Amino acid sequence: MENEINNFIKVWFTVFASLTYSYFISKQIPKGKFRLVSLLPIVIIFILLPLTLYSMHLGGITAFFIAWLANFKLLLFAFDQGPLSFSQNTYVSLPVFICIACLPIKMKSNTKNGATPSIQIDKKSFLQSIKKISNVIKVVLLALVVYLYDYEQYLHPTLVLLLYCFHIYFSLEIMLATVATMVQSLLGLELEPHFQKPYLATSLQDFWGKRWNLIVTSILRQSVYYPMLRVSSGWIGKRWAQKFAVFATFIVSGLMHELMFYYLGRVKPTWEVMLFFVLHGVCLAVEIAVKKSLKDRWQLHPVVSTPLALGFVVATGYWLFFPQLLRCDAVGRALNEYAAVVEFLKSVRHTMMISLAKIVKYVGV
Repeated sequence: MENEINNFIKVWFTVFASLTYSYFISKQIPKGKFRLVSLLPIVIIFILLPLTLYSMHLGGITAFFIAWLANFKLLLFAFDQGPLSFSQNTYVSLPVFICIACLPIKMKSNTKNGATPSIQIDKKSFLQSIKKISNVIKVVLLALVVYLYDYEQYLHPTLVLLLYCFHIYFSLEIMLATVATMVQSLLGLELEPHFQKPYLATSLQDFWGKRWNLIVTSILRQSVYYPMLRVSSGWIGKRWAQKFAVFATFIVSGLMHELMFYYLGRVKPTWEVMLFFVLHGVCLAVEIAVKKSLKDRWQLHPVVSTPLALGFVVATGYWLFFPQLLRCDAVGRALNEYAAVVEFLKSVRHTMMISLAKIVKYVGV
């Protein structure tokens, strides 16, 4: 574990140095192919760095942050697009640039006109309180999920599947919320939410486009969907271009998930995860076509559509998504890392108590 932590520190020191180069050097190069060439070495470094880490949490988080998010943001930045492209009149400090580049955050747009400052402050304070309570509840629920794993052999397979789903959702929510809270506290940035109650999704389009992991959705929309929509509209028409762009976005998402799973398990890809996203891309394209043909004349009630949408996501996840996680023993390794953290905290507490006792004894003498 000590060696892993040392590697983790070295990796992130390299990340900060690379993004500092991007801020001071690449930023000065005109947008286009020359800036892209200046950033390609950083992109390659960010792909290779996670290979030096082996833990589920340190390695997985680092891979997600730099090999996926940071690289896509830098590629957009090469053409003066995406969250790293600011107007010439906007000054962005190096810490803000680095945080936006390598962390799963998205700055909020300016406050809408019409609301008075006092109302905005009261609403902001209220929402922050609700968010804190929600995060505490999710931490408790994640702890409950981890506890229930001890009784996995006694549970019905469907309940075990739900435990996996809750584990992924709560872990992502807590990790992303922790990062957002730290950035807000240190830099005072107003950030967009990462999730919008995905358990209330009424369709695949609603789930993937408006509720689940919205930071990734935003990056894929800017880096894949819009470019493919522009390119394909000219030769297949706007009607089919939208469906093609949706499918292409899911293809890229599937490839990136396969890469993330490789970082986690270091096992040969079986392409089941890729098939999961291909299937969802096809189904979402069909869903969009059906909605347009009906022109909102007929809609299922959320009481019916929500279980159908979530049931499809969970069922296809059980079939194609989770086998890869189980193959690399992701759950077992994650639980071992939780236990290691608990033991580490206990040892720190024990050391502090011994030191405190010695100080008290010394002062008493």
